Amino acid sequence: FAALGADLVGRVVGVADGDTITVLVDGHANVKVRLAGIDAPEKAQPYGAVSKRHLSDKVFGRTVTVEWTKKDKYGRVIGRVLADGDDVCLDQVRFGFAWHYKQYANEQTASQRTAYASAEEQARHEKVGLWSLSDPVPPWEFRHPDRARVGM
Repeated sequence: FAALGADLVGRVVGVADGDTITVLVDGHANVKVRLAGIDAPEKAQPYGAVSKRHLSDKVFGRTVTVEWTKKDKYGRVIGRVLADGDDVCLDQVRFGFAWHYKQYANEQTASQRTAYASAEEQARHEKVGLWSLSDPVPPWEFRHPDRARVGM
């Protein structure tokens, strides 16, 4: 498939969860894509299934463009996913179905960082999606309970 950093264009043939999709590129290459800049609830967490469904409703069966520059340790492409020009990653944050993944914010452009951070602030303020919960647990803490919130 496309060389490192070249946009991928393909049809979404799978949605694993609220931040991972499979894109069929050139009609034959299945590419796993981890949505950049966000972290969605795990399947076992509150809003995990809702987050997945929202993403699926937005992209499944549709042609998307993936702007990417790297792969993760699992070989997944990390990319910003666009459907009809809309930033799907930002959409997940805006509707309260994902956190802005600030740990990787330095990999975003300044305008993306600002947009994602303000989308999360707005969602928190309006208590939409997972922000309607009294104490939502970020997925990175859920995945590693041994590193739980000390003193938070």
